[in-house]
Amino acid sequence: MTADPFGSSIGSGRAAAPGTPLQVRLVALPAAAQAAGMARGRVHDALALWGLRHLDETATLLVSELVGNAVRHASTDRSRLELRLEVAGTWLRIEVSDGDPRPPQPRAPSGLEESGFGFVLVEALADKWGVRETATGKAVWIELTTEQADEPGEALNVIPARGAASEKG
Repeated sequence: MTADPFGSSIGSGRAAAPGTPLQVRLVALPAAAQAAGMARGRVHDALALWGLRHLDETATLLVSELVGNAVRHASTDRSRLELRLEVAGTWLRIEVSDGDPRPPQPRAPSGLEESGFGFVLVEALADKWGVRETATGKAVWIELTTEQADEPGEALNVIPARGAASEKG
């Protein structure tokens, strides 16, 4: 996982394979408690349309964290957030913009705290993440690879059986 807290402009810098179009969805969200649920639904629908259902659990969890953080911490006069979903080639980008120019302040939760785990999840699950300035505030983004992981157990076929001889030469 690569953190790029202040990097990137629009786009990830990753190029889509030739002939692979960039697909984008923009969704306006209220800066209110129901925004995370709305964002999860939009991500779920987009992933189904794009044939990326294997990313559904991770993507919906991460969008919940990004939107929830924006609602809780981006205290501004603006009452809207924007969700941007992009897919091209082997990457999916999820970006949440708000009107607060202050970057997020990731922290490590201690003890039995009930909050503070959002960026722990982002660090653990996103392939890349960052923050970029916008004309009206900031955008926090994550990227996930669209390639499917091998099925569990497939790699076991290449491990020699216990006691099996191996040739070296």
